[in-house]
Amino acid sequence: MKKTAVVTGGAGFIGSHLCDRLIGEGFKVICLDNLITGSRRNIGHLSGAKDFKFIRHDVTKFIKIKEKVGYVLHFASPASPEDYLKYPIQTLKVGSLGTHNALGLAKAKRARFILASTSEVYGDPLVHPQPESYWGNVNPVGLRGCYDESKRFAEALTMAYRRAHKMDTCILRIFNTYGPRMRLNDGRVVPNFISQSLSGKPLTVYGRGTQTRSFCYIDDLIEGIFRLMQNDCPGPMNLGNPHEFTILQLAKIVLRLTGAKSKLTFKPLPQDDPRQRRPDITLARKSLDWQPKVELEEGLKEAIDWFSRNTP
Repeated sequence: MKKTAVVTGGAGFIGSHLCDRLIGEGFKVICLDNLITGSRRNIGHLSGAKDFKFIRHDVTKFIKIKEKVGYVLHFASPASPEDYLKYPIQTLKVGSLGTHNALGLAKAKRARFILASTSEVYGDPLVHPQPESYWGNVNPVGLRGCYDESKRFAEALTMAYRRAHKMDTCILRIFNTYGPRMRLNDGRVVPNFISQSLSGKPLTVYGRGTQTRSFCYIDDLIEGIFRLMQNDCPGPMNLGNPHEFTILQLAKIVLRLTGAKSKLTFKPLPQDDPRQRRPDITLARKSLDWQPKVELEEGLKEAIDWFSRNTP
């Protein structure tokens, strides 16, 4: 029989690509999403597929699934600063109540549970690059605390279920990821720079642009997630690209690839914005034989092409 996977947040950027991969690998997929930040357009090409089912559902409410389930992949959550600053309470609820309900489903179905956590659990790191053993430097009462602490709580809850109920769980910490299906108004730096370049607007750089990020193309991330599903590693495990770029470097690359003549405009750095971000992926290399393959310029060309075709 085909394995069934439940993907919460399956109509979102990462979740929809994960649904694609699972369908391609012969899984039956049940996609749950309340569409606060997800979109039916991300999964429209899967409508009518016999092995795909979409259920509009808020996972902070009880999750009822009749089918046998082999995997529960909990990806539901606002993920960009613009989203979680707009929906701080919903973000906290999906990280707490939503994780509780997703774990409850996995427990009832005796399914493997994968938690999509984030590099934001490291906060503004004092250790660089960030290994999974690092506990982080997070401001729990700052503006970003709603997201950071929701994910830290979700990790603690996942480990509590693993220990108390002997469940098969894994924690995945996702670093900056980009690619097709990101929203134009996502608020994250890659779609911001691309959409601003394509429309001839100035590129918005926060602070001096010397802060660094590591950008992983969506296909590489999905490959890592799929390998992690088949692995018995409990995590936490970092998945991301260890190649580090400053925001100014990214801006110059986007301008060159788009051919835009846009200028740069500088704005104050947001509160608690991390100064450095780069994953230590030693564990993923060892356990999954995984590392990113798509270089930044190659991935940006794909993203720019997608935005060019999907910008109103």
